[in-house]
Formats: sequence, structure tokens, C-alpha cells
Amino acid sequence: MTFYAGEYDCIVVGAGHAGCEGALAAARLGLNTLMLTISRDQIALMPCNPSIGGPAKGTIVREIDALGGEMAINADATALQAKVLNTGKGPAVYGLRVQSDRYAYQRRMIRVLDSQPGLLVRQNMVVALLLDENRRLVGVETETGLRYKGKTVIICTGTYLNSRIIRGLSNVPGSPVGQTAAWGLSESLADHGFAIRRFKTGTPPRIHKRSIDFSKMSLQPGDAEPQHFSFAATGETRRPLPDLPCYLTYSNQHTHEVIKENLEKSLFYTGELEGNGPRYCPSIENKVVRFHDKDRHQLFVEPEGLDSQEYYFQGFSSALPEDVQERFLQTVAGMEKAEVLRSGYAIEYDAIDSQVLTHSLESKEVPGLFFAGQINGTSGYEEAAAQGLIAGINATLKIQGREPFVLTRAQAYIGVLIDDLVMKGITEPYRMLTSAAEYRLLLRQDNADLRLTALGYELGLISEERYRACEEKRASIEEGKKILGSLTLSPKDPLLIALMEEKGSAMPLHGITLLELLRRPEISYKDLKRFTGMPAYLPEVEEQIEIQVRYQGYIEKQEAQVRQFNQLEKKRLPQDVDYEELKGLSLEAREKLNRLKPYSLGQASRITGVTPADINVLLLFLEHRKGLKGGGPE
Repeated sequence: MTFYAGEYDCIVVGAGHAGCEGALAAARLGLNTLMLTISRDQIALMPCNPSIGGPAKGTIVREIDALGGEMAINADATALQAKVLNTGKGPAVYGLRVQSDRYAYQRRMIRVLDSQPGLLVRQNMVVALLLDENRRLVGVETETGLRYKGKTVIICTGTYLNSRIIRGLSNVPGSPVGQTAAWGLSESLADHGFAIRRFKTGTPPRIHKRSIDFSKMSLQPGDAEPQHFSFAATGETRRPLPDLPCYLTYSNQHTHEVIKENLEKSLFYTGELEGNGPRYCPSIENKVVRFHDKDRHQLFVEPEGLDSQEYYFQGFSSALPEDVQERFLQTVAGMEKAEVLRSGYAIEYDAIDSQVLTHSLESKEVPGLFFAGQINGTSGYEEAAAQGLIAGINATLKIQGREPFVLTRAQAYIGVLIDDLVMKGITEPYRMLTSAAEYRLLLRQDNADLRLTALGYELGLISEERYRACEEKRASIEEGKKILGSLTLSPKDPLLIALMEEKGSAMPLHGITLLELLRRPEISYKDLKRFTGMPAYLPEVEEQIEIQVRYQGYIEKQEAQVRQFNQLEKKRLPQDVDYEELKGLSLEAREKLNRLKPYSLGQASRITGVTPADINVLLLFLEHRKGLKGGGPE
């Protein structure tokens, strides 16, 4: 008889950003949860950039927060600097980015995990997934031989599966920050029928603060009035930030020459390694080769922590030998005497084909088995955390016998992320970009709470108090817009004349409402506070009023597009159909539709290789099927 060390509702494998969110969500929703990790000391590790957020990614963090996740709160509580990026553009692409104290971030997350009732975080490496003879999930086995039963399992192994560290011609087993690679589990997954692919990523050298000449670099301070990720930020998360500055410098022709002269010293250029790397975060040598017409590249120097002397060199990721790294590093302005504390490296690791998953991140072949994070082919802490949260929620709903929780592309960036992974598939590490979201004007970082808090409340991850506060905010926004529409100014009003002159705005020929005035791009809500009757609200309410009024026409157009999108999503495709039988479909469409089994016509339309002509065939098929069934509901 097989001995099991314990039985759990949910077992989470891995304690990176995906694992943390997955375990917390499951435990907070009432599951008896076990988290297994190679090292308790490296929970919530930031092995690459010590920051959270940015364009698209910052929106994901706020969506995690609105659904009841932890990343936003943890980032706020350990921030060194906060800055909203892309402010020269429209609010659809604004992105809050927080420079984090990587050590404080880890320590706080460990405290949160260890304090969570119903969650045990245990140090042990998982080497096998256990299924019975009918391919039903049983649990997991660790390297020490311990077995644990699990009703659900979430695999969140990050970049650790069969990982190898590459510097120059050196290629040795290893994981971030000198940890052990995770062995065994890849082979177990392959044995159970999961296709394994090879991806890679990298990190730049860390430099000693005392050796950097910051006077030769451009200062990059945080915002004077820093924002927070969490919509419920209080206490420790609203503390004054130390605002440790970052710095900007550039590579130059000398840098590029040293790199070009030493490319043959990299395994990636000898053709011996084939792992696909991230297109939007290439190594410095890839930048030099791919963008050979550029005479320089931006490089940011960022602090790792309040009490740390290490500085992260963003944009300088490299897999060249250590001595070469130091040579080209010291050609950069301000880095002439740089002392390297940790050299850069590339890391190759195993991932699965994300198209074997449903939109709940559950395996199609093994019920109860979920995957989240970089094992699904994504890159970045934020993308991983979002998947972990969704997997943790759906593991709970699975056990409760409830319908899975799925966000659409029209509801959240998280919905875009997962839909891209499941329906489009990926051939390189996936990074969330604002350009990937068709409805980004509706999916802004500022309104994530209005979009998702009610859903988090229904799930049980958002408190009654927080839900009510969000609904009061929504009511205040509508009230404010109504009041602005009711207040009319005469063109002879001296306050209006003064404002028009101050802003260089054309004087209205007739009476004008404050709502109409706010539609002018040069006029802000703050400008209108000089007029009698103007309501005063919390800053976040005034921000929403201004955005909703100013972009009303564009918002209404996107809302119309979403209605069309929802119509396609409502047209359900039967799961028992054999697409080989449908005449008129292309060969590629037949193969992919049979393999992926989309649930709706909308999902089918987003599969690479399925053409508009194929969608028309599916529409005719649904109409014919509906007629045969007597015109019943779809």
C-alpha cells in the first residue's frame, strides 16, 4: 500500500509569483492548500528586474488587486519609487511602474503566506505528477520520496524545469540566483503526454554602487505624487516612498564593437542552443545584431533595495563570457570603473504548449491539473501572478463543482493574456503589451476596480467593505457627470473668460455646460473647481469623471465593438463535432479546430490559421444545426 504524507484540496508546485497568488487564492477561498518549493528562502524571488508594472503590466497588477490578489499590496508596501509611464499619450496606455526593494518584497510575501490559515508552505522539490491508470489526478511525488494526494494541482515552476545557466560557452545545470534546477517533473509531464518545449530568458550584471559614476548619467526620479497599485491602499501601503532614483545611460559604438568581436564566444551564436528567447526583451548582443543601424541603446541603472549596494543594469542582459561582459560594460558612460557583483547570464528552461489548456488554465486531458506562469510560456512577474490567481480560483471552483471563472478579452488584460495563450499559442516567451488588447481604452489601469471588484466580491476574495466602497465610487462618478451637465456658464461669466485666456482656449459663443467644457483637452476637472456648484470628490473619482467625459465618443465606439464581440462569444460551438466532417473548412482550420475545440465562434476566429471564410462556414453550420433542433436557444 502506497504511503501518502498528506492529502490536500490543492497542491501548488512552485513559490514564484504565480505560485504565491495561486496558493493564497485557494486558501482564502477555503481549500486546504499545500505549497511545495525548492527553497523557502527564495519565495517571490525577483531574479530579473526588481520592479513591478509598466505599460500593460501595471494594468494587470491592478486587475489582480481588484480580484483580491496580493501582488499590488505587496508592491505598494515595498516600493522604493513609483512612476506612471506613457503620460505623454492617452490614458489607455498609462502604466504605473514601481521600483521594488526585492528583498523586502520577498520577506513580506513570505510573512503573508505563512500567516494565511489553511496554507502550509513546505520546502521540497516535486519530481513527478501522479496519475492513476485512468489518467485521473492523484497527487505529486517529491525528490525525497514523499507523496501527497491532491484533489487539484497547480504547476507553477517558472524557469526552473531542467534549467541551465549559459555564460559564453559554459552551459551548466542551474536556476536563478544560483539555485538548483528542478529535475524529474519535465520527464514526468512528458510521460503523461505533455509536449515540452524549450524557452530562454536572461538577466544583466549587477554592479556595486560605489563603482558607478552617476554624474555621467541622467537622473530618473519617481513621481512627486506617487500613485499606488492597490485600490484599497492603507497603512503600510500608503507610506511615504524613499524615492531612490534610477539613472539613464547609453551604449555606444565602442560597446557594440566589443560585442561583435566576441559573438563566437556565445553558445547562442554557435548554433548549439535552440531555445526561443523573448522578442521584446532581447540581450544586448541581440540588440546589436538585430538593430545594427542603431549607434546606441538605452540602459537604465536601478537600485535593488534600500539597504543593498547592488544596482541592476536594465537593458544590458547578456550571455557572453564574464570577462567580455566586463569589457563592454566599462565602455558605457558612468561604468568605466564598474565592479561586477553578479555577472549576467541566460537561462534555458522547459515549458509546455499552452494550447493544451482551457481558459480556466486547466488541462484538457487531466481534470484538476492546472498550469500557471512561465511554464505556460509567458515572461514577467505580472503575467505569472495573474495566471496563478486565475488557476487558484478555478481549482477552488473545480472542487466546489461550480462553473469555471473565465475573463474575456473585453473584460480584462488578464482575459487577453489567457486567450492569447490558449487560442493563438506561442513560439517564444509571451509578454503582455497594450497593443495586444483590442479594447484597451475600456481596459485602463485607472478603472480596473470598476471593472472587476464586483467579480472578486462574488468569488469571495473581496470584502463587503471594499465592494461597497467601489460601488459608492461608481455612484459618485455618475452623480458628478450629471451635475456637470446641469451647470451652464454664460460666455460673459468673468471666471469663464479668465479660464479661457489662461488656457488659450476659444471662448464659447453661447452658454456652455461644465460637461462640454471638460471635453476640451486643455481643460481639467481641477480647472473647473473655481465655478460655483462644482462638486468636490476624492481624486480617483475626479480622475474617472475627467477620463469618461473627455473620451466619451471613443469609449462609446469601443463599447459598440464589444457588443459585436460578445455576439460572437455567445455563439457556442458544440464540443462533440468532428470538424473533418465540415465541408468548406480549410485543412489547417479542420486540424486546429479539432485540436483546440473552441467553445465559441469568437474563440474560433482568434485561432491562427482560421480564416474569415472558415468562420462563415461555421456560421452556416450553426444555423443549420439550429434549424434541425427547431430554432431553440443557442
